[in-house]
Amino acid sequence: MDILFKNVTVLTMESENDVFYDSFVGILDGKICYVGENRPQSTIKREIDGKNKVLMPSLINCHTHSPMSLLRGYSNDVKLQKWLFEDIFPAERKIDNNMAFVGALLSIAEMVASGTASMSDMYLGLPHIAEAVEQAGMKANLSNGIIHFGEEKCDFKASKEYRETIAVVKEYHLKNHPLIKADASIHGEYTSAPDTWLQVMEFAKEYSLRMHIHLSETKVEFEQCKERHKGLTPTQIFDRYRLFELPVFAAHGVYLDDRDIEILSKNKVTVVHNPISNLKLASGVSPVFRMVQNGINITLGTDGMASNNSNDLFEEIKMACLLQKAICDDPTAITAFEALEMATKNGAIAQGRERECGVIKEGFDADLIMIDFDNERLTPSYDPFSTIAYSATGQDVVLTMCKGKILYENGNFNTLDIEKVLFEVRNAKEKLKK
Repeated sequence: MDILFKNVTVLTMESENDVFYDSFVGILDGKICYVGENRPQSTIKREIDGKNKVLMPSLINCHTHSPMSLLRGYSNDVKLQKWLFEDIFPAERKIDNNMAFVGALLSIAEMVASGTASMSDMYLGLPHIAEAVEQAGMKANLSNGIIHFGEEKCDFKASKEYRETIAVVKEYHLKNHPLIKADASIHGEYTSAPDTWLQVMEFAKEYSLRMHIHLSETKVEFEQCKERHKGLTPTQIFDRYRLFELPVFAAHGVYLDDRDIEILSKNKVTVVHNPISNLKLASGVSPVFRMVQNGINITLGTDGMASNNSNDLFEEIKMACLLQKAICDDPTAITAFEALEMATKNGAIAQGRERECGVIKEGFDADLIMIDFDNERLTPSYDPFSTIAYSATGQDVVLTMCKGKILYENGNFNTLDIEKVLFEVRNAKEKLKK
């Protein structure tokens, strides 16, 4: 056995009742090989004491734009339409391939230090993001969302988005890379047109890719879509073009009517809740509780750092709970356990990784985090789920592991030169300021 966690509280996330106290989890060849209350009889290379600590599956950030860490704080306190079209899109035109690599590394460092070991990323510079992911040793589903505003007919295969995505498909996805998958991506209804969607859908079908989209993020997007498409919402127009026949995970879903929720449920679409980004941009609050009641798989995302401004998924867990309780006037609306499901096993479903991670189970990848409860924030703890959902932050994570490899432990990065990353980020900032 390579590693044995001992004396630790284990949250398997298979169900709310699957909690093991003072227990053991064994790791061999990147896989979980033992979970139990009795010490396994095996030769052990390294033991990690988990006294006053909790072991759970690593978190999964299902919607982000990792190089946007370079734009953290770049534009604040403005509405999304102005923020995106007048501030962010022009700034993004300055981001070159090296900046994309450095920005991705910065986001990845923040993620692994706060318990996230897998992300679904949608951004430009895709091969360079893949390089950053591979260097760090975390998992990622990578896509570059097509944007086509031109009046001329879109030729998807002539676009930069296609060239970058097919490069990742061939270099990683088709080779069954242990960490990296490729996704197809349509940025959104309001940034493209049906002809574009059909081409991307055909591409996704050709290579059996999942589809990552933005959906109904703002009221302006929702209402203008109905004006363009004779009363049809973004969900309904995508449904008309049969987009949801593919495996789709849709970010935001803030403005959804009853028909939209019915469509998403029927087609098993995952909706990625990004509560803090939606609040910062005053986009609104997604009807998560209604969607859960209708059987929709809900996951969590941070969105990009220009609209959050943190990669700490624990903030999203807490906010996901509190917002639904408030808007539903019901303290039982989303429980602590349900929010943690969104950040773990629901995310694995969205990424097509439900048979490899998201729970602590023998035979699954050892994608694990350890949280230290021995501090003033988390003591006393009567229920580990509520303690994590309502009290913990990423600063309480003392270990992050992906496929049995420890990426971060007790403040130290094992796969990244964080000082070099910070130096390169500061240089990139100066270029962006010019």
